[in-house]
Amino acid sequence: MSTTIISPERPNAREQRTGDAAAAINVAELVQNASKAIAPLWPIATFIARHPWMGLEHLPFEQVARRLKSLKDIDIYPSMSMLRAAQRKGELNPKFLEMRLQRWLDEQLLALPREEAERFCRAALQHEEIPNKLLTSSRLKSLAAKMKDIQLHVDGERLPIRPISLLLEEQGEGKWARLLDHHMIKWCKLFLDESQASWSLPYREKGFYCAWRKLVTNDPALNKEQRERLKDLPQNAEEALRQALIMLGIPHGAMKDYLEAHLLSLPGWAGMLQWRSQTSGQAHLLLVDYLAIRLSLEWALIAPYLPFAKQKKDDEAFLLPLLAAWMHWGGLTPEEWLRLPQDAQQARLFLAYRFDKIVRSKLWLEAWEDTQEAQLKEKIASHSLNSEQKQAIAQLIFCIDVRSEPFRRHLEQAGPFETYGCAGFFGLPIKTRELDSDYAHASCPAIVEPLYEVREYASAATVKEYRGRRNVRLSLGYMFKKMKQHLFASLLLPEVSGPWLGLHTLAWNIAPGGAGRAFRQFQDNWAQKPETELSLDRESPLEAADLPVGFSTEEKVQYVYRLLKGIGLTSRFAPLVVVCGHESETANNPYASSLDCGACGGAAGGFNARVFAALCNLKEVRKGLAEKGMVIPEDTVFIAAEHITTVDELRWLYVPTLSEAAQKAFEMLQGKLKEVSRNANHERLAKLPGLVRKKQDPLAEARRRAADWSEIRPEWGLAGNAAFIIGRRQLTQHCNFEGKVFLHSYDWREDPSAESLANIIAGPVTVAQWINLQYYASTVVPHYYGSGSKTTQTVTAGIGVMQGNASDLLTGLPWQSVMSSDFEMFHSPLRLLVIIEAPRQYIKRLLEDDPHFRQKVQNGWLRLASIDPDSGQWEKWS
Repeated sequence: MSTTIISPERPNAREQRTGDAAAAINVAELVQNASKAIAPLWPIATFIARHPWMGLEHLPFEQVARRLKSLKDIDIYPSMSMLRAAQRKGELNPKFLEMRLQRWLDEQLLALPREEAERFCRAALQHEEIPNKLLTSSRLKSLAAKMKDIQLHVDGERLPIRPISLLLEEQGEGKWARLLDHHMIKWCKLFLDESQASWSLPYREKGFYCAWRKLVTNDPALNKEQRERLKDLPQNAEEALRQALIMLGIPHGAMKDYLEAHLLSLPGWAGMLQWRSQTSGQAHLLLVDYLAIRLSLEWALIAPYLPFAKQKKDDEAFLLPLLAAWMHWGGLTPEEWLRLPQDAQQARLFLAYRFDKIVRSKLWLEAWEDTQEAQLKEKIASHSLNSEQKQAIAQLIFCIDVRSEPFRRHLEQAGPFETYGCAGFFGLPIKTRELDSDYAHASCPAIVEPLYEVREYASAATVKEYRGRRNVRLSLGYMFKKMKQHLFASLLLPEVSGPWLGLHTLAWNIAPGGAGRAFRQFQDNWAQKPETELSLDRESPLEAADLPVGFSTEEKVQYVYRLLKGIGLTSRFAPLVVVCGHESETANNPYASSLDCGACGGAAGGFNARVFAALCNLKEVRKGLAEKGMVIPEDTVFIAAEHITTVDELRWLYVPTLSEAAQKAFEMLQGKLKEVSRNANHERLAKLPGLVRKKQDPLAEARRRAADWSEIRPEWGLAGNAAFIIGRRQLTQHCNFEGKVFLHSYDWREDPSAESLANIIAGPVTVAQWINLQYYASTVVPHYYGSGSKTTQTVTAGIGVMQGNASDLLTGLPWQSVMSSDFEMFHSPLRLLVIIEAPRQYIKRLLEDDPHFRQKVQNGWLRLASIDPDSGQWEKWS
């Protein structure tokens, strides 16, 4: 192997010779391409489900699995124990595994008998691991030594580039990769801190790289020689990154892969910097800073080991597992193997090479998904579509969130109620600003750009009074925090606060449910938030710096019409229509926002529900809708509520004056809600582990869990999500989907242009896919894409969690959110199945017009099936 000779001298000694090479490196383009390997990470206060491979969807799922296995030694397919568990529970039918195997064999050019190939592959599928004793046996090594001359024509796929610090560590030359990570974690925590640290990072306002460059030469964690190497770094981050790549001896063609490998070393901190850059309109600026720091540090640490000569691949080590596979799964002895002609040996080795662990895992996963699809198909087909629709007394529009499915089902069974599903931001691309707040929250999906701002407002006197009460509470909290951090005040604080905090802790432990309600009631009574109005009109005197406040009349009509038409609610309006956002209530939970509405930017959906309901009641909106052919009766009233998913209750947010018919419907709905809540909680709580007192009141137990600060599973969240059904409610009304399916209302007859369907695919389906793949990744690779156990997490820098005090910023969900116990999974890691009830031509047009969605389907990032509305025929698309 040829190597580039690199001298570990200080950078300025090599400026003349490296200048031309550095100028040829386009840093911005390299970083932009490398950053596709990671995903932006939102702060934990507004935790948004993130698809960890969103930048890699142009590649097939299997190819990404191979890259990550080679680069980070992680498996993104379910483990064999998970697959076996699914098989025992009846979630994975072996017949589908056999069908997948036969299909795979049909695609291969076999140079050995089909029967023998089938026997080998079946044995490999059923007995996953080759015993280590066989792999290290002297007989096998002797056999491999005799096979050195055999020519095995395999794919010439280039192996991913890995950091030199990691390669040195693997060769036993020191713990350089771990040391480098430790340094980067320290600097990222300091730079990204959200006022949690007592002392902020000096020079922070100048940028990440500039602050680091000014301070690193005084870092006592580096030795004198390492600090000396970092003295004369370029002032510009791009120049520093160019220089580091050259000093490390990275070939130009490998630079993108090398940067990608470094980003994947700490994907959490890198993802947070990527999010910061994107939200501030700086493209990839902070990632350039991050990589300039990381590679400069790597060079300073490992300079004595440069130039680095990579070890050559051992042909014998390559052959050993292939030969062992035929000894173990093929039943051949070394003597029988040697008696085979060379072309027969080549054919068998090639089959063993092709039928590797990733292919086997792929077949198992696809069989699991096929089983789930068949079960869903049977469940839907077993209930004939009822063409007769009875007029409902109340219609409720819920978020598509899987937690709404059981509640909707129990509600429909309780009386003449009809439910619809849509994305929980109700199609409103808005920022929301609560009363007297300086913060405007983007209350729409991360893929949607807010276009308007809606604010709560009240009279000046009312706001002044409310602000005074709120400031007292905020001041007390701020003073308590400062006293904890102060050297002398912290000595007095236990004496002053001890009795109160002791009683507080005692109450939370003895009676968490009652204490939680009491403290929440106390906070509400203290704040006494007044009744507010919403700035719905563009003529509002309120002003925003970047977005218009309120809507024009045309915009109001447009957004209401688009949503109602999209869910098929264009006629037969009930006297009462309830727009339901959703929120979760938990205690002592850093991941609280992950249980709120992802479509509302990781916040509660009540504000959006209130805005939409208020728009629907406006006379000018009703008039504009009538001009478009959508007539809402005068006695129909829209109200807003919030579905509290932890306790399965509806809480009213906005109830204007009701018509006589609407009042009657409201009273009837009110009378049924307690029963619905009890039934929904009974179903949901049965799935939670550790629930001993089965006979107790399910509603009381749900409230206790929501308020218990020590409860690690107040609810399952969206765990179990596996499918997304787009169609009329009649299709699924009598199906029990066990809270595993997103349900989006859609009537193809109201959508002749298929525009509404395209919008559903581009928006809600994309959000659901992000949620699905985050749960998938947190289940199959919990140590890399999850966040470990809740009991050992540390909230850091006010932005996220770590394990301990020096880990990556954890990107996924806690172990307790996807597992019933240390050995039993709750969430089944399956890629999202999207089912559309529409004619075949709608699906064809969708795939032709949306290349990004077509790419997702073809590359295996989600699955697609359709149901013909007339014949009921089920069709799979790939």
